[in-house]
Amino acid sequence: MIDRYASIVPTKWGERISGVKTKLHTKDKVIALTFDACGGKDGSGYDEKLIQYLIQEHIPATLFINGRWIAANPATFAALAANPLFEIENHGTEHRPLSVNGKLAYGIAGTKNVKEVIHEMNDNADQIEKLTGKRPTFFRSGTAFYDDVAVSVAHDLGFELAGYSVLGDAGATYNSEQVYNALTKAQSGSIVIAHMNHPEKDTAEGVIKAIPQLRKAGFSFVQLASYPED
Repeated sequence: MIDRYASIVPTKWGERISGVKTKLHTKDKVIALTFDACGGKDGSGYDEKLIQYLIQEHIPATLFINGRWIAANPATFAALAANPLFEIENHGTEHRPLSVNGKLAYGIAGTKNVKEVIHEMNDNADQIEKLTGKRPTFFRSGTAFYDDVAVSVAHDLGFELAGYSVLGDAGATYNSEQVYNALTKAQSGSIVIAHMNHPEKDTAEGVIKAIPQLRKAGFSFVQLASYPED
């Protein structure tokens, strides 16, 4: 695979390129809540308030977990993986944009070649499979940026690439009102991206405020794998 892609030059770069799924393929009033746990020096916290609210309200969600976050939170990861409300998916080994030439996104250097693309996806998938007995089928890169060559590599490895249609907390930088406003604009089939690794931020409060309004509007919540995606 490395040889096959080594000489191909990417022509597209971004969050919404072909092969990255951004919506559920349905007209049902359902929303897929997805929460990233990015890991690393400033990103290995655990927003227990957010997760306990989801559990209390029986709200399913998809959790994209980075390898560094698992290493920092092994017991919490095991508990989350054992809870059927949560679908555990792959947020990469080192939380890097998925590129074959080191392209940056938000100041984070992407993978530099096909070998690093494979490492970024497979090593964390192997770890999740070893710990949970189930190999993740979805991958979201650090920053959710991809180039078109990396997308093809991901598909050859058997991964679906998960983008988003609703920016729920902008990397956990939104205040609670901004999170609320973002989530309450969700539509049928929306995939919401937010974060569960910054308990010091306002994501939990915004989500807790938005969920009752979304339910009142007739929406229910599903795991990403429950529906096909566009």
